[in-house]
Amino acid sequence: MKTILMTAYAVNPYKGSEDGMGWNFILQAARFQKVVAVTRRNNGPHIERYLAENPAAAALAANVEFLYFDLPAWTRWWKKGPLLSLIYFYMWQLGLALWLRPRRLAVDVVHNLNFHNDWTPSFLWLLGRPLVWGPIGHHPLIPASHLARYGPTAFIKDRLIGSLKFFFWKLDPFLWVTRRAAGRVLCMNSAVAPRLRLAAADYEIMPSVAVDLPTEIPAAPAAGRDFTVMIAARMVPLKGFDMVIAAFARFYAQLPPAEQSRARLLLIGSGPEENHLNRLVRSYNLGACAEHRPWLDRAELLSTYQQAAVFFFPSHEGAGMVVAEAMSYGVPVLCYANEGPGELTPPGSVLKVPYRSFEDNVGDFATLLRRLHGSPALQAAEAALCRRHVAEHHTWGQRGHQLNRVYQHILAA
Repeated sequence: MKTILMTAYAVNPYKGSEDGMGWNFILQAARFQKVVAVTRRNNGPHIERYLAENPAAAALAANVEFLYFDLPAWTRWWKKGPLLSLIYFYMWQLGLALWLRPRRLAVDVVHNLNFHNDWTPSFLWLLGRPLVWGPIGHHPLIPASHLARYGPTAFIKDRLIGSLKFFFWKLDPFLWVTRRAAGRVLCMNSAVAPRLRLAAADYEIMPSVAVDLPTEIPAAPAAGRDFTVMIAARMVPLKGFDMVIAAFARFYAQLPPAEQSRARLLLIGSGPEENHLNRLVRSYNLGACAEHRPWLDRAELLSTYQQAAVFFFPSHEGAGMVVAEAMSYGVPVLCYANEGPGELTPPGSVLKVPYRSFEDNVGDFATLLRRLHGSPALQAAEAALCRRHVAEHHTWGQRGHQLNRVYQHILAA
């Protein structure tokens, strides 16, 4: 049995998204290898409490040794806003490698696990061991007509971050050192390899998202129940809440009054655009059918999927844990045909919309909502397709086997 050093900025077994991914990847690696996992100190109490409360997880974690690293306290003022947080993460990666190097840990492979972006380098090559990098992700700029609706400040902020990424892609020598040093690059989606100009032999696609399948197969939707359109995410421009609201409003306005009474919009999330989005709901006169829940704990969120007829997720980013979760509960996913949700959902799904102007896409999504609403057979077919697809491609058990193959490949090289 070999020993893998995994570094993960975000690890929290009580959360989903990035934190949940970090936790689950560590556990999956520990199924086959010894693991030394390094994360931030503030994650330690959550890890220890979860292991104390969950004997099954503690058994899986028997092969894991957790270490904790933080930058000096005076640097933490950087963790404010998306731009400065990205710079702080860059500093954390460098500081971590310099902290690890003199410790000379007895490990066979080093694996830089998260955050997921293709413009921040890893410095684990300083440890002189075979390097696995990722899963790392990429998403293109949000289309201008979609982003402009959030106002000039949001537009400028997004484009500034895009310019910063472009700077690193072109001019950061450490990014290219990481690319060349990595024995295997794990790419969340198909957009990463062209961006980093990776040769086919150097990478493989490994989405960062996966699920544990529900212990009970969700029942088929009951006839005559509410048609609930759901989204769950942070309320930021990247996630597309404004598209959900606008497309649902157009769909809702075309329903007869009797059918309007059974159509619901469920918005789950909070974030900097929360007030703006709530005003948008009121401007479309959706107060009678729309519900906003700022926050749900993980157990509540998982149970809420079972209330939804469709999970509407027009996100522009290159991933989405909620996509796999919704599919595991047999909830069809309505999304863009992009490198993120579009690649996570079944290839045969008819619920994907190519990018056009914002107004054109409002009409496209509203049309698909009408098709789903008017066809229980289509709902059932898409639900079955989602359940089958996630069971075949997006379970944590499958990620563990794929990760083990990666380690075996890099050790044999």
